[in-house]
Amino acid sequence: MPTSFIPYFLVAQRLGIALITLIIVSFAVFFATALLPGDVAQILLGQAATPEAVAGLREAMGLNEPAIYRFLSWLAGLATGDLGTSYVNNMPVTQLIGDRLVSSLRLAGVTTLVTVPIALSLGIGAAMARGSLFDRVVSILTISVISVPEFMVATLAVLIFAVWLGWLPSLSYGVEVDSWSAMLRGYAMPVMTLSFVVSAQMIRMTRAAVIDTINTPYVEMAQLKGASRSRMVLMHALPNALGPIANAIALSLSYLVGGVIIVETIFNYPGIAKLMVDAVSTRDLPLIQSCAMIFCISYLSLITLADMIAILANPRLRH
Repeated sequence: MPTSFIPYFLVAQRLGIALITLIIVSFAVFFATALLPGDVAQILLGQAATPEAVAGLREAMGLNEPAIYRFLSWLAGLATGDLGTSYVNNMPVTQLIGDRLVSSLRLAGVTTLVTVPIALSLGIGAAMARGSLFDRVVSILTISVISVPEFMVATLAVLIFAVWLGWLPSLSYGVEVDSWSAMLRGYAMPVMTLSFVVSAQMIRMTRAAVIDTINTPYVEMAQLKGASRSRMVLMHALPNALGPIANAIALSLSYLVGGVIIVETIFNYPGIAKLMVDAVSTRDLPLIQSCAMIFCISYLSLITLADMIAILANPRLRH
């Protein structure tokens, strides 16, 4: 195989692995939700329902069919965009998810706009001032933030900014967003909580990527020629670190997928994670499965994108 085709072959291979992983994950999601305790038909009809009524509802919902047949039927619907009908609301799952998904994407977008510039600035600055007091402070703070789980950050944010200071609302749902200030108040604490862990990971990975590039021979040669440290980093190291930095951004943003479930629940944010938590309490299997698959696809897409960026940005594979 010609050397020039190797990166594209590796990218195609990574996409194939992602597709296989997605099928395996869909299998795990379907059967994990099917193992949830309780009978869906009994929950929907209530404890006073007769066995005949429960059996009739199970038959109407197709729950008596073999599990593998239900899985293949669900997988085929998932591939065509048909997510089924909610057991509880008797509405198409796509209709229930639509607005909630937009809300979650909006929250993730605002978090990204806030986090990426701050994290890149601190990561690059720490790399430029490696070994200085600023670098040590940034490193200590990032390690400290990573050590604190999202639910603890969210709880402390509520106690400080909502309970003690009274500056921000403790819940995002129901906050009027008729002005920019009101919208900022509603998004402040969810975005703050998500930004903590995401930015900490991004700062560490960006710093490591820039330092690795600084240690390369061509950057050291620029320093020997008299280039200042800032010029050496900004003009020589940073352009060649864009691939690893983009990889760091994609990997760090994958943490949004797990963190948003906790944040939406604590702040009662009307997103898809809150919808999935509510669906679990009512054992609405089609809705649970669809929400879980959206999170899995999001996470897998970000990880795959990070791997593709790493492959295409690797200079040893481009020559």
